[in-house]
Amino acid sequence: MPSLRLGNIAPDFEAQTTAGPIKFHDWIGDSWAILFSHPGDFTPVCTTELGEVARRAADFAKRNVKVIGISANGLDEHEKWVQDINSFGSKVAPTDVQFPIIADPDRKISTLYDMLDEQDATNRDAKGLPFTIRTVFVIDPKKTIRLTLAYPASTGRNFDEILRVVDSLQIGDKHRVTTPVNWKKGEDVIVHPSVTNEEAKTLFPEYSQHLPYLRTTPLKVD
Repeated sequence: MPSLRLGNIAPDFEAQTTAGPIKFHDWIGDSWAILFSHPGDFTPVCTTELGEVARRAADFAKRNVKVIGISANGLDEHEKWVQDINSFGSKVAPTDVQFPIIADPDRKISTLYDMLDEQDATNRDAKGLPFTIRTVFVIDPKKTIRLTLAYPASTGRNFDEILRVVDSLQIGDKHRVTTPVNWKKGEDVIVHPSVTNEEAKTLFPEYSQHLPYLRTTPLKVD
């Protein structure tokens, strides 16, 4: 099966999670979604990551984003591990994991989303089967894949960057703009090349022309 690409419809599936059974597309509903895998329960880097995601719950909610984790472990292990995540996370700030974590011990969903580690020989279970890498999928309300990221098992993810991309995608969908290098919400954006200068005068009256193909503008967003 070829790898999933940007613009593909995210495969639907049914799964057991720490929040009960779900059908993925129904669970997403009219929201954006972030599906992120971690190599295994009771592992150090993953413990720090899931704690951070729990602490950023308000940041995801105000962007209409649902988050859901997955690893090649069962529900019993997930539920015990959540206690560790909350306990360790509280050393940073109050931590309460409320988002669902998918149980995927047979690796069916991990295979469907091409999440399994084919590189790191140490990222295996006792039977030698590969665990997942740190994959991220950002999926929009139409169930379209808008971002994919793949981190090695040894490297924790930067959720500030993932939220930054969500901001960029949502603003671009709404305002016919793109975002420049290192952009953060509230900074100037780039007028989309499909917008003519005549249109730009109306849509973005404060825009600046820097090059024939590069125009920037301030943009007020919620």
